[in-house]
Amino acid sequence: MRIVINEPIEALVPHEGRMRLLDRALEGDTDSLVAEVTVREDSLFFADGAVGGWVGIEYMAQAVAAWAGWHARRRGGTPRVGFLLGTRRYECSRPLFKLGETLRVEVHRQFSADNGLGQFDCTLRIGTEQVATAALTVYEPQPGQDLGRGNTDG
Repeated sequence: MRIVINEPIEALVPHEGRMRLLDRALEGDTDSLVAEVTVREDSLFFADGAVGGWVGIEYMAQAVAAWAGWHARRRGGTPRVGFLLGTRRYECSRPLFKLGETLRVEVHRQFSADNGLGQFDCTLRIGTEQVATAALTVYEPQPGQDLGRGNTDG
C-alpha cells in the first residue's frame, strides 16, 4: 500500500543547494517511491531553455536516495550519502527536458543486500508519456564504515 510522503525533500535527500535536483517526494511503500521535479531556469544543468535528457539518470538516482532517506527516517535514523555505481541501461526518448516540464520519477527496488548493494528499476514520465527507463545499481555504506582514502601504500 502506497503512503503519501509528507516530508520535505530536504529531509530525505542528503544533497544541498543546487545539487538537490528533486522538488518533492509524493508517495512510497516498502519497495518504491514516486518523486517529482519541474525544469526551472535555476536548475543546475539548465542551458538554452532545457536540461539534457542525460540528466534523467541523476533524477532517478536522487529518487533512490529519497527512498533510502525516507526509510531511514521511518526507522528513526537520518539519510546518508550513497553511491550510484552504474546502470545496465538508460533509455531516453528525448534529448532535452524543456523549461516548465514536470517529470514524475518512479523507482522500484528489485533487490537489496545486507552489504549495502541494491538495484532499482526506474522510470521518468511527463504526463502519461514514459520518456526514460533505467536499471540503477547503487551502494549505501553501512553505518561506521570507513570510506577514507583506501590503500595509500603505493
